[in-house]
Amino acid sequence: MDSQADQPSGGGADPSGGSPSGSDPAWGDTRPPDSGQQWGGFPQPGGEQPWDGTPQPGGQPYGGMPQFGGQYPGQPPIIAGTGTGRTRVRPGRIWYLVPILLILGGIAWVVFGFVSLSSKVDSFARAPLPAGGTVTLNHSGGYVVYYEGPGANSGQIPSFTVRIAAAAPPAAGGGPQTYVGSVNYAIGAHQGRAVLTLQVVHPGKFVVEPSGADAVPGGSDLAFGQSIAGSIVGIVLPTIGLILLGVASWIILFVIRLTRTRRARAQGY
Repeated sequence: MDSQADQPSGGGADPSGGSPSGSDPAWGDTRPPDSGQQWGGFPQPGGEQPWDGTPQPGGQPYGGMPQFGGQYPGQPPIIAGTGTGRTRVRPGRIWYLVPILLILGGIAWVVFGFVSLSSKVDSFARAPLPAGGTVTLNHSGGYVVYYEGPGANSGQIPSFTVRIAAAAPPAAGGGPQTYVGSVNYAIGAHQGRAVLTLQVVHPGKFVVEPSGADAVPGGSDLAFGQSIAGSIVGIVLPTIGLILLGVASWIILFVIRLTRTRRARAQGY
């Protein structure tokens, strides 16, 4: 019997144990370098897939551990922690500058006001007592005549009379009238009290002639100027208002912060 008759038909077997020519490749077989399959890889549904961890379009790896900045598919976005510090209490402490500025504004206003008032009093026209003299009144309208000397602050003014008349044309004015009210000042070297009013029709020089003023201490004067009552009110009222507003706003801020701080502590912050 022919020895070749015992061999199976269909081609010879590979002595190395490989697959017959033309058959499908076994799992784990290699592919040509240009086929897209890596060494030892397993085919995935839908075609050939790369190794685990290989970045895909969009920056996410396939199947492996998430890379830095990435996450698993379907995982909620990662939000960086913002810390667990103590909750800020509103309004902040910087708001305490508001009452401080209001109080400082009140102090600045009173300083500015009294500097202006001092300059105004210094500019008054004066006639000496008991001798009398001549004063120049530069504008028409109402004037207030102040007694400046010992007793002015307390109202203990020696009794005397005074005649005020135009010294020469075009000066003209009416006679002096008793001042109604009580206005006095002590600014620098001047201590005065309002005693008379005078209406000037035309500005110019006026003669001041006291009589019965022998008891008036030397160095006293009669000062002619505008009323300082309005100036004093314009200084005092805004000053008091600013300071009170500053104190009130400080108290309000303190109460609000105290209440909110206690509430935050009660909530565990």
